[in-house]
Amino acid sequence: MKILMLNGSPKANGNTALALGEMEKVFSEQGIATELIHVGHRDIRSCLACGRCGQLGKCVLDDLVNEVAPKFEACDGLVVGSPVYYASANATLVAFLTRLFYSTPFDKTMKVGASVVVARRGGLSATFDELNKFFTISGMPVASSQYWNSVHGAAPGEAAQDAEGLQTMRTLARNMSFLVKSIALGREKYGLPQREPVQQTNFIR
Repeated sequence: MKILMLNGSPKANGNTALALGEMEKVFSEQGIATELIHVGHRDIRSCLACGRCGQLGKCVLDDLVNEVAPKFEACDGLVVGSPVYYASANATLVAFLTRLFYSTPFDKTMKVGASVVVARRGGLSATFDELNKFFTISGMPVASSQYWNSVHGAAPGEAAQDAEGLQTMRTLARNMSFLVKSIALGREKYGLPQREPVQQTNFIR
């Protein structure tokens, strides 16, 4: 089993990395492999709305999105971490996720998703909600914790002082491990939920 982890902070070793690292330790204890990919410092263009991915099976912009896509397909769960900017996720991360989710044709049903948000003070719950929407539109169960998946800290390393936030990360990782393992057993015994053909309706005709 494998969890793919995305660091959406421009800082490779900031508070977002610290929060994700707390989860990594638990995943290791649970016998689950992880791969951490630093996204927040990369030059990622937003979606062009060109529709070419429907023909190519990948994004027309051949960058980190297409490199990560097969890792996303192969993983059992996805953790997305971001600092909070103006009560929102890092724009680079949002552009990356938008293209990654939209351009990949594979079924994401029952891959477990978890978002982690880090801020000095406020905007955490709005950012948490923003990131979770990528999972809930894709048939991905969302892992929860003892509190919303957030950690506080401003200067790099300051989040180490947030005892409750770090405990929230450990609880989240244990809950996510349980979900990933349980879904694997369920898939083996029952298979994935049956999917109906997608019906799309437009408000303007």
